[in-house]
Amino acid sequence: MAIIELKQVSKLFGPHSQQSLGLLEEGWTKEKLAKEKQLVLAVNRVSLDIGEGEIFVIMGLSGSGKSTLVRMLNRLIEPSAGEIFVRGQNITKLNPGELRELRRKTIGMVFQKFALLPHRNVLSNVEFGLEIQGVPKKERREKALKALELVGLSAWADKMPDELSGGMQQRVGLARALANEPEVLLMDEAFSALDPLIRRSMQDELLELQLKMKKTIVFITHDLDEALRIGDKIALMRDGAVVQVGTPEQIMIHPANEYVERFVEDADLSKVLTAEHVMRRPETIGPDRGPRVALQFMRERGISNLFVVDRSQTLLGVISADDAAEAVRSNKTLDDIVNRDVPTVSPQTVLNDLFEVCGTSKVPVAVVNEAGRLVGVIVRGAVLGALAGQIPGKEANAHVPETTA
Repeated sequence: MAIIELKQVSKLFGPHSQQSLGLLEEGWTKEKLAKEKQLVLAVNRVSLDIGEGEIFVIMGLSGSGKSTLVRMLNRLIEPSAGEIFVRGQNITKLNPGELRELRRKTIGMVFQKFALLPHRNVLSNVEFGLEIQGVPKKERREKALKALELVGLSAWADKMPDELSGGMQQRVGLARALANEPEVLLMDEAFSALDPLIRRSMQDELLELQLKMKKTIVFITHDLDEALRIGDKIALMRDGAVVQVGTPEQIMIHPANEYVERFVEDADLSKVLTAEHVMRRPETIGPDRGPRVALQFMRERGISNLFVVDRSQTLLGVISADDAAEAVRSNKTLDDIVNRDVPTVSPQTVLNDLFEVCGTSKVPVAVVNEAGRLVGVIVRGAVLGALAGQIPGKEANAHVPETTA
């Protein structure tokens, strides 16, 4: 369900901008508008649906219009045309009083600059927005402390801003936005001023926070790796227009045009593709079958391992051809030889986290869902192939027999 809807939203800066909006429909480019009309086209007829509870990343190069677009979501910048709906309410029609209420209660914002008040301690900085709203001191202190606890800074409540690192100052800014308990959080290049290691840490903390908060977050960035790492969905902008919207996987695997393809060509596939993209159909056997049947299955299929599952496809273990052959000679049962120490991953595990387990495992890695059911297997070659751009489709996967690890 969409919590934010944008319908043909545009922004032109410059003289007689309103009278020139029709030129967008005629296909005037950003360059032509600048040269012939002295107008800056910041946002060009953008339509988007942002789902409730998702991290929606808007990204693009400098000048693509992403920061202007996010500032129109709370009308810090007024749209030249189009409509913006938040929970079905057209915010472009709100009067100044209604707009203030929207910013106080529904939409919070975290800027690139920390903008902390240097003469106030951490707790007082977090309380500041509530104080301006006239929230009673006891209530605003409770909300501020709760927000500081969320970002892991409760112990720093009495410190001054200059006693904090850059990452900690940014967390104070985030706590200040969270103290208002907004439904939507706008984050405009919130981590771009941080050092790379601190930035990575803040991305981790944001993802952990989101597990608790379930907020709708609109995150602006020019960093593709950051977008791929934290985004549930990504909108890629160019010259004020959105050129593609999709999940990180869709953006990487199915770029909409040559521009998107060039934009993502240097991205690390191992941080985007998941086990689900490279897994194959598992060859299985029930625990009630004997080692002779298992050995025959493996001979027929040209494989050296079989996964043992019960009737509900719950993974019980794996057997090898050598163990099955030895069991036949020794008159053992299937239960005697099953190896229950099987490496497992979830379908959402990214390839970057599969290298070690695939590299050290003597059997294919099992992919199991939350219920413990076997949904696929991964062999080492499939991971390497995916990184080389050989990403099989699901239909093809369903007919590829398993091989040895």
